[in-house]
Order: sequence, then structure tokens, then C-alpha cells
Amino acid sequence: MALQDLASTYPAHVAHMQALADRALERGGFDHLVVPSGTLHYQLFDDRDYPYAVNPQFKAWAPLVRNPGSWLVHTPGERPKIIYLQPFDYWHVVPDAPSGYWVEHFDVVVIRTPEEALRHLPADPARCAILGEPLSTVGDYVPNNPAAVINHLEYHRAVKTPYEIAMIRRATAHGVRAHRAAERAFRAGASEFGIHLAYCQAARQDANDLPYGNIVALNEHGAVLHYTERDRMPPRELHSFLIDAGASHDGYACDITRSYAFDRDSEFQGLVDAVDAAEQRICDKVRAGTDYADIHLYAHLEMATILNQARVVDMSPESMVETGVSAKFFPHGIGHYIGLQVHDVGGFLASEDGGRVEPPAGHPYLRLTRTLEPGAVVTIEPGIYFAELLMKELAEGEHAGAVDWDRVDALRPYGGIRIEDEVVCTDGEPVNLTREGFAALD
Repeated sequence: MALQDLASTYPAHVAHMQALADRALERGGFDHLVVPSGTLHYQLFDDRDYPYAVNPQFKAWAPLVRNPGSWLVHTPGERPKIIYLQPFDYWHVVPDAPSGYWVEHFDVVVIRTPEEALRHLPADPARCAILGEPLSTVGDYVPNNPAAVINHLEYHRAVKTPYEIAMIRRATAHGVRAHRAAERAFRAGASEFGIHLAYCQAARQDANDLPYGNIVALNEHGAVLHYTERDRMPPRELHSFLIDAGASHDGYACDITRSYAFDRDSEFQGLVDAVDAAEQRICDKVRAGTDYADIHLYAHLEMATILNQARVVDMSPESMVETGVSAKFFPHGIGHYIGLQVHDVGGFLASEDGGRVEPPAGHPYLRLTRTLEPGAVVTIEPGIYFAELLMKELAEGEHAGAVDWDRVDALRPYGGIRIEDEVVCTDGEPVNLTREGFAALD
């Protein structure tokens, strides 16, 4: 989507945010919504700061991700205000003067010190819903994070505006370009660290710009779900590669996973292809009115079918799911909301008033339990892993006899397989942003 198209969809996004805030304030009994962008955190007993991460409640309004010490103020019936910190500073790069398609939709006030914000915030902090972390406190403006306001905003974050979907699409374009570079580096024999550097170069984003730490796993490391060690030297023999890595665009994230066998004609590549085909069938289940937990359970049947057909487990797919055997090979959830955050908020909320919808019994790591609505953007990420701890538990359990342990041992050096796409729920067929992004490169 071109910049002018973002500019054309942004006014409706701001209007949507104002309407949501109006209702949230009414529910919470407040007059103003006040959102600090966040501040720098310093390490204990040191003068080094942690990488700055903007408050998601702030960047939901405007594409500002490098502006610590700034504030958003919304009062129903009034034009929203951005208090924009542009300090006098010769030690660090100072944010540019406010500019871009977002500026005309706000009253923008430039301040030079964090304390100067007090002159532009509402008169009575007690009448404000202040959403942020304690370190953002200025004067009497202490974040109170009222549940009624946050629940309402986070429940409705599940449905993205056209502007937000365009932003995720742009993040995805960065991500797929980098994934292609990572695969080339893998085929060339690079180390995990070298592949990571190739990814960052192609994404044109440093590690601190990425929405989460890259998972770059060669061989058996692919069985560690959140492997982030990144060996500096390549293994003596290459078997497989699993990469779970995203990219950012003005505060929005993408989240993509791909798996490869070094030998394209190997049995393991056949398993990768089977998981990839199943993943696309699962993506097609992202339909309005569908309970996301049902998609998760369907994914377990798909992975169990692959395990049965590959002669790894001699049980029916249904029995594998019912007894929990499938969860030893596929221990995580099928996915989550994605948007301003990789694991976007509201996945368990029962309603805009709060409450929690629990995951199905035996599946505690599912991050989304709601019914899908048009505009929701979710990830779909099935996998099959040969993780040492889980295989040990399975070997010591009552269904150990159904497993061909020679085949498991042959597959352990490959670690595991995960395929992940981002999918938009619509009024009709789902839109796979990830597959569209890769297709655009071909």
C-alpha cells in the first residue's frame, strides 16, 4: 500500500480510536484518556539504558515509536493532542519535528523537557484514565491503568482497521524479504549468528528494531521452541534450519516461521512439506464466527495425521489428541492475535467488560480463545518437534509402545518443524498476508 493510501485510511483509524476511547472513558467514569509514550529504563548499578519500547496504548494512535517522554491526551468532543518531547540534547539524536500524514489529525505541542508536559495535561489528574508504567509518572500524573478502560480498549484491539492491516502488510514485506536472505545464508553454510546478521541486513532493522528476538535454529536446536543462543560457528554437518523471525513497520509487527531441510530430497523435507500443506489447510479455517480453540484442536488432528502417516506413532489421530500424545510433539498453541504487539492483547477476554475464556483442557499454552471476527489478524503456526524432555516423558508414559523410537531417534538431529503465517479474518475467505508477501517476491 502506497503512502498516500495510508494517509487516506488513517483518518478513519483515528476516528475509530476516538470512538473506542469515548466508550472506554464512559465505562470507567473518567473525563480524559492520558497515555504516556514511556521512558528509558536504566540497568541497576549502571548507566546503560535498556532498549526503549513505546507504550502500545500510545502507538495505537500515531506511528511514533522513538519518542520517549511524549504523551497523548484524548477528551471526548475535542481534538486529540500529542505532547511531543523534542529535547535539547547533543549526546543523542533528537526526534525530528512532528511531520507526516498523522500530524494534521492532532493538536501537537512540542516540549523540551519531560516536566514541561504538566502545562499541557488536563487540570485534574483524578479525572484521567492514565495508561502506562509507573516510570512514566510526571508530577501528579501517575498511571492508574483502570481495568474498565483497559479491558474495553484491549477487547476491541482484536479487530484491526484497514489502516492497521496495511501497516501489518508493510511489516510483512520487510519480514519476507529477510526470510529469503536467511534461507540463502543457511544454504551457503552460515552459522546461526551469521544467518541472524543476514536477516537483520535484509530487513534493514537492528535487533532492537525487530518486534521480538529472532529464533535462528540449526539442526537439533529447532526442538527448542524459543531458541535464541545463536551459535557463532556452524555445525560440522547441516541437517535442518528453523527460523522464527519478524519485522516492524511504524510500531506494527509481523511474525513468520519457516523450516527447511538442507537436503531437499530428504525424508525430513517430506515432513516439512506435509506440515506446510497442513498449515495452509488450517489457515483456511480462519473464518468469521469460528472459535479459535477449535482451530487449535483441528491443528492437532492435522499434526497427528502426519505423525501417523510418517509411521512415527501407531495410533489414530483422534486417539493421539485425546490422550495428549500429539501434545508431546506439538506442545504450543496454534497461534495468537498480532498487531501492535506480536502476542497482541485481548486473546482471553470474554467481553469488553473483562472476564476470561480459558483454553481447552490439556492445552494451557493456547494464547487465543475467542471467536474470530472480520478484521482480526491471527497467526497460524503448527509444528512437530522431537524435544528431548518431551520425548523422555512420552517414553516413560503409558503410550510409549505406540511410538517407533528408532524413527524418533533418526529425526532428533533435525530438531523440529514449524510453519507460521499471518492471516486476516474477513467476511469471506481469509487473506494470508505472509503467503502474499512471499508471492510478491517471486
